[in-house]
Amino acid sequence: MLKKISMGLILLAVVVLGLALTQPDHFTVQRSATIKAPPARVMGYLNDFHQWPAWSPWEKLDPNMQRTFEGAASGKGAVYAWNGNDEVGQGRMEIIDSNVPSSLAIKLDFIKPFASSNQTEFMLQPQGDATVVTWTMKGKSLFVTKLMSVFMSMDKMIGKDFEKGLAQLKEVAEK
Repeated sequence: MLKKISMGLILLAVVVLGLALTQPDHFTVQRSATIKAPPARVMGYLNDFHQWPAWSPWEKLDPNMQRTFEGAASGKGAVYAWNGNDEVGQGRMEIIDSNVPSSLAIKLDFIKPFASSNQTEFMLQPQGDATVVTWTMKGKSLFVTKLMSVFMSMDKMIGKDFEKGLAQLKEVAEK
């Protein structure tokens, strides 16, 4: 009986590992929201990392999170690093391109819980008296990411945070 259980567990592990190997090498997560504010106002919350606590979905997960700011005060060259609990981990963001008020590109490096490097972009498109904000993250799927994707996609894991962040951005920008 114990031998059958062991063989079953080994077979299950082989199947899960095999499925992980079939997952895509890259991932993309993207969400959009319409905010009743001009692009320049919305960009003010994105282009300055000091403004992120007002809307970022991760800022309130660890009240004791350590934050550091380096480089430019805002725009290209601005750097934001954090170190927090298991929910927020440790990482660093740097604005690598800023075209106010239409687009922003950020190099996003996670250190903990596991190392990865991703590209995040915000595109702002005026639409009458509002702005359509599109938040995109792209990255390479490391093996651990592929393994997690067997059970839940990156889109589902991160997409809900993007939706929450865009809703909070909408709230502060529309005031």
